[in-house]
Amino acid sequence: MSDAPRLALFIDGANLYATAKSLGFDIDYKRLLKEFQGHGVMVRAYYYTALVEDQEYSSIRPLIDWLDYNGYAVVTKAAKEFVDSTGRRKVKGNMDIEAVTAMEIAEHVDQIVLFSGDGDFRFLVEALQRKGVRVSVVSTIATQPPMVADELRRQADEFIDLAHLAARVGRDPAERMERTRYASERRAPAAPPVAGDEIDV
Repeated sequence: MSDAPRLALFIDGANLYATAKSLGFDIDYKRLLKEFQGHGVMVRAYYYTALVEDQEYSSIRPLIDWLDYNGYAVVTKAAKEFVDSTGRRKVKGNMDIEAVTAMEIAEHVDQIVLFSGDGDFRFLVEALQRKGVRVSVVSTIATQPPMVADELRRQADEFIDLAHLAARVGRDPAERMERTRYASERRAPAAPPVAGDEIDV
């Protein structure tokens, strides 16, 4: 067991939600955690999401609460809401917190699995590699356009297409309906909930 690699997951919640949605499935976060626990010793599984400042209720709150109690370290980032020049509602957050945490944990892990296709992470991946950490990036090239930035995919030690993981980490729609029905009959929350419209940061 001592030879097993020490892993940390870094999940960009909005990006993973958008990627899975583009592939036509929902993530089962319990199965996702179990899938990667089978690859080594899980040191930490971080889930990052943005919450709009001064917003009383967020549609992703049930998911955040479930993750917090089921093996994930949930990190919420403050985000600002604004209207762009075309009149579309946009939400902007920053990624500084992921970078700081990743650099802090680097000396305690052998591999980091980054669930994001955002090209802004390329420099973080490069910095982690200089510290001797192997970095895998999970996103997809199975959509048009691809959900992963080319520069991030090239920088990664390994690229894992989420489309290839769908059968192992996706939620079975029939099972989801059955759990929801059972939970409503028992008046207990269905677990784990599915993310609502994640904020794109």
